[in-house]
Amino acid sequence: MAVRSIVPNLPARDPAALSQFYQQVFGLDVVHDMGWITFLGGPAQANARLQLATQGGSDTPLPAVSILVDDLDAALQNLRALGHTPVYGPVTEPWGIRRFFLRDPDGNLINVAAHSDHTSDPSDA
Repeated sequence: MAVRSIVPNLPARDPAALSQFYQQVFGLDVVHDMGWITFLGGPAQANARLQLATQGGSDTPLPAVSILVDDLDAALQNLRALGHTPVYGPVTEPWGIRRFFLRDPDGNLINVAAHSDHTSDPSDA
């Protein structure tokens, strides 16, 4: 299992409005907007990303960080080997991502996700 990216998630009452601030101050671009979450990105060579959201999707709490992995099942197996269980999922979301949430030892909510082209059948989990 390899981590593909780690992206901070900032709470926002109005993600589209808050994205204007980050666009103006840092020159970030809106990469994707789903209403409840706006994805901002920097120049392709910088690989900078920021997510502004009202919730975590599917009416879940907003995680502090999203960690994109290439093998969700391996990450889930590693979590369970440590004696922990997900607090949400694993689930395949309507927008095509497969994910689960965990709480780290300090209680931080973490979204662990894999794009559907990097996952196995969700019924396996």
